Amino acid sequence: MNFFIDGVAGFLTGVAASMGLGGGFVLIIYLTVFTGTAQIQAGGINLLFFLPIALISMFIHTKNKLIEWRLILPICVAGAAGVVVGTFLLGVVGEGWLRKLFAGLLVFVGIREIFHKKSRKTV
Repeated sequence: MNFFIDGVAGFLTGVAASMGLGGGFVLIIYLTVFTGTAQIQAGGINLLFFLPIALISMFIHTKNKLIEWRLILPICVAGAAGVVVGTFLLGVVGEGWLRKLFAGLLVFVGIREIFHKKSRKTV
């Protein structure tokens, strides 16, 4: 039964992630809270989960001409630097603090989304 529930959770987070709705957040919360997976391991699973979803999303967005290809290299470089810094900080901070920092990030993003006024941009 757990395999079925895990499969449904993975499918739903995949759908949310492919639509840009934060499926990674949902997956990490599910893994840590409901399955007891360690925060570090849940983050790694989330990264592996992200790869096929990103590939599918990239295909769809390319088809719809929604990707600004000139930004790809700077974003990849910044992402790689973030991985290195994040990995270093993870070793320094430890899992207990990592959970607290992640919870704080979720609260911050949630509050920001609730109160942030979205500007209307015409493309």
